[in-house]
Amino acid sequence: MGEDNKSVLFKLAGLFFSVRGYNLLVIVLAQYLAAIFILSPNELSLSDVLLDINLFILVLCNALVIAAGYLINSFYDSEKDLINKPYKTFLDNAVSQQTKLSIYFIINFISVILASYISFRAVLFFSGFIFGIWFYSHKIKRITFLGNVVAALLAITPFFAVFIYYKHLEFVIFFHATFLFLLILIREIIKDLESLKGDFAQDYKTIPVIYGEQRTKILLSCLIAIAIVLNGLFLYYFNLGYMVFYFYLSFLAYIGLGFLVWISSKKIHFRILHNLLKLLIVVGVFSILLIDVDLILKRLL
Repeated sequence: MGEDNKSVLFKLAGLFFSVRGYNLLVIVLAQYLAAIFILSPNELSLSDVLLDINLFILVLCNALVIAAGYLINSFYDSEKDLINKPYKTFLDNAVSQQTKLSIYFIINFISVILASYISFRAVLFFSGFIFGIWFYSHKIKRITFLGNVVAALLAITPFFAVFIYYKHLEFVIFFHATFLFLLILIREIIKDLESLKGDFAQDYKTIPVIYGEQRTKILLSCLIAIAIVLNGLFLYYFNLGYMVFYFYLSFLAYIGLGFLVWISSKKIHFRILHNLLKLLIVVGVFSILLIDVDLILKRLL
């Protein structure tokens, strides 16, 4: 009986890693923080936002579709991950490929059914989101640079669902989305440098595989320079409240990243850079709280 329990726990852990449970928690938190402190009308109280059943279903659908996306991505990348991430693959393989595929279809079906509670437009949105993730994993991911761009666009898609729900489409929101898109795009290309060995073995047409490490670093330097300019525009043109400290931090982080990219040469170096960018994203999520402290106090009190 004890061995059976260990087997079940091992499979649950494997499933948690396969759907990137830790990433899902951050994404859910980011959507709620954005809804509470940026997107929802100021007259709404904290409880009004938190108890909004439509918002809850919207965020839940996003989480389910993203979880399914991680599963199908893991399904298609199983051989590559065996080379690049042997320890993670060991956990992922606790759940069979057939089981992953079954869960993938089930949770996507659930997400569309839940979306129908909100509106037919929500059904169309999530159906398109599901198809986009599948098409990316099946075809686009192997296409040079386009795969990185589409991955970054898919990563910010859940936030547009919340933007549209609140009909809050101000210019500053698109500026934030562009900043996040660039951050994720840079991270995706660094991931390609980290995964070079497995991508080459599986004939993935990534930028490092096609153009080599040196030219990839030149491209990264250009994207980092654009991100630094965008960061400066944020600091100059927009009232960011105390979130301004995050953009000062990201400004310094990008300058440091531009230097570290060129002195990095091993897989472990690129993994560290990848994780540092993930940390910058997570810090950015929590710094949403700093945009308008008065609004936070108003809604909490």
